Amino acid sequence: MPYLGLLFNAFVWGLSWWPLRQLQAQGLHAVWATMLFFLMGVVVIGLGRREAWRGLWRTPTLWWLALATGLTNASFNWGVATGEVVRVVLLFYLMPLWAVGLAWWLLGERITPMAAVRVLLALGGALLVLRPEDGGWPRFSGLPDWLGLIGGMGFAFTNVMLRRAAQRSSAERALAMFSGGVCLPGLAGWALASQGLIPAWPVFDWGWLLLAAAMGLAFFAANLAMQYGASQIPVHLTSVVMLTEIVFASGSAVWFGGETLRPAVLAGGGLILLAALMATRDEA
Repeated sequence: MPYLGLLFNAFVWGLSWWPLRQLQAQGLHAVWATMLFFLMGVVVIGLGRREAWRGLWRTPTLWWLALATGLTNASFNWGVATGEVVRVVLLFYLMPLWAVGLAWWLLGERITPMAAVRVLLALGGALLVLRPEDGGWPRFSGLPDWLGLIGGMGFAFTNVMLRRAAQRSSAERALAMFSGGVCLPGLAGWALASQGLIPAWPVFDWGWLLLAAAMGLAFFAANLAMQYGASQIPVHLTSVVMLTEIVFASGSAVWFGGETLRPAVLAGGGLILLAALMATRDEA
């Protein structure tokens, strides 16, 4: 059951690009959708564990955790809703590259020779993923690629902040993460919409509201499943199982999303996945 819980979480995140694109087509931008997805978690935890609010207000580390979570989810969801899913997901999973630097900076962890190897593997994989189909120097193809990269940085920052907040209760950490998933996308959406950079909040329609509510329920259940699974099995095994999100996202994008896997992307994805797998050995 713990493994199934982790697989369910990876499955929900790996296939989230499809409902996000359906919502985008109905006028609900991915930033607004992200805010709605995490609202359910804030309501349920905020009402069920009211004492968690006190810990959240008094703990600056939890504020940073909220900021990192909001940045991660808004960037990732926006990226997969508008870009090439495989590229965005692979760039997102450059997380081991950023985690090495953040752990050294914020946690004082030493950069080991194996950590340096992981960084080189991840960088090599990124260069292959970003290599144009017609050859030439690696380059970002547009905003979705940048969003995938930024989301991965936010994900690495989230993991570091979770370790710094390990002494706080699970309810406080969960409330911080869900609150960040609501507040940062909401503020970013308001700022971007006021400048005409993204569509404003759409006219009410039951179609997008029901789909967003269903996705909010799915994300909430996925979060609970991940917490249950992660509490039952070793951390390094949790990390390995969570990498199946790459398989779910890439497979679904190719199967019914019309995307293709070029040899360079496959090779780059293999290097990124290898770097992520090597990172799990440090957690064993």
